[in-house]
Amino acid sequence: MVSKKSRSEVRLNKHRKLRNRFSGTAERPRLAVFRSNNHMYAQIIDDTVGKTLVSASTLQKEVKAELEKTNDVDAAAYVGKVIAERAKDKGITEVVFDRGGFIYQGKVKALADAAREAGLNF
Repeated sequence: MVSKKSRSEVRLNKHRKLRNRFSGTAERPRLAVFRSNNHMYAQIIDDTVGKTLVSASTLQKEVKAELEKTNDVDAAAYVGKVIAERAKDKGITEVVFDRGGFIYQGKVKALADAAREAGLNF
């Protein structure tokens, strides 16, 4: 009998493989994206010291107040815009994009495109 891995297991394996290829530095930190069924999360991380420099998610009050729903493409795009603005305030312009094992389409793509438009380079 052939057993099939769950989607979350497959995603975690993809994420581990991706993380072997790149990591965030002080000059070029990592923009890590996570999406759950209900929310979007984005963090900019310096992996050399293991510190989160900037974060944004649809759980935060100021972000949630601007959104009608927290789990659609528009919400993801807004989180991308917010994370880029917060990063620019901290002086971060170059990042490495970490899609977290998620397929680059839909919400993940919307977040990335919005962050690019707002001034992040990756």
